[in-house]
Order: sequence, then C-alpha cells, then structure tokens
Amino acid sequence: MNEELSALRERAKEGRDPTAADETLRFLLHWAKEHGVKKYLEIGAAEGLTATALLLETAASVTAIEKDAARAQRARENFARFGAVDRAELFEGDAGEILPMLGGGYDLIFLDGPKVQYLKYLPDCKRLLNRGGALCSDDILLFGWVRGEAPKKRRMLVEHIREYLRALEEDSELKTTVYEYGEGLAVSIKL
Repeated sequence: MNEELSALRERAKEGRDPTAADETLRFLLHWAKEHGVKKYLEIGAAEGLTATALLLETAASVTAIEKDAARAQRARENFARFGAVDRAELFEGDAGEILPMLGGGYDLIFLDGPKVQYLKYLPDCKRLLNRGGALCSDDILLFGWVRGEAPKKRRMLVEHIREYLRALEEDSELKTTVYEYGEGLAVSIKL
C-alpha cells in the first residue's frame, strides 16, 4: 500500500473516528481485485481513506457518502491528494436520504455508517448491489458485545445490530458470513 496513505491510516486509528481495520481493508481489496469490482459504494466514508485505498489498488470507480461536513472535506482532499478525483464521487449528507436517489450497479458496498441505521439502509443496499456482489457491513460484532453481554449503556445499539444480523441471515436473497476482522465484518453475497 502507498506509504503516505498508510501513514494517514495510522494517524486516523489514533483518533476518535478511526479508519477500517487493516484486516477489513485487506479483505475489501482482495475481494475487489479477485472479483473485478468496477463500482464501489462506501456508506460512512469518514476521511475517505478506505475508498482511497480502493481507488489506488483497483480500477474501480467509487461513490462515497459522508454526513459530517469536516470529514467529507478531508475525503475530497484525500481523493485529490492521491490523484483519484476523476473516479471518485462524494455525496455529503444523510445516507438515508442519498441512497434512494442512487442508481444501482455496484459490485461492492462497504457499510460503515451509523450502526443503528444498518437495517434501514438494507433495502437500498440490496437494490443497488449487483447479483454476485458483496455487501460488507463493518463493526458487526462490536467489541464482542453482539455475541456476548453488552454494557448497559450500549444494549440498545447492540440490539439494533443483532436485529440487522438476523435480517441478513434470514434474507433468502443473501448468503451471509460473519468474519472476526476488526470489530466484525458481515459479508453478504447477493444471490
């Protein structure tokens, strides 16, 4: 991986809003290369570091959504810094409002936004995803709380994630596998 991007990722890991875990990024890059991903959608782009890695390592075009204005600006700057503006499109705003306006055809979707909204986003993610494509939902095990006991303050959040996982596992249009990368990654292949 590009040294400058690696340094930015390391800096982000120390902040309040870290980038995707290394093993999660490796999985996304491997999947994108192995399956010839042409269109990638990222929900919850933060500073755009994961999307930038996809832009640098593959020929895919990227659509990214980020609600926070300061993070969205840093994502734009990172796309420009690494010479990938021509293949990157960033929507600033609420994914719940933006997703219904997007057209489909995505080969890979990385869902890393607000966890309580995952279930709400699922119908649009399925609509936007090509058959054979992967919906990768990040932080799905959340410190082990989803499969174990959650702190009292986090029980509602954990219940939202559990509900989302049940929806993925019961969906006849998706084949879902949960990996223990980072804080958990659910990979759902559209059948």
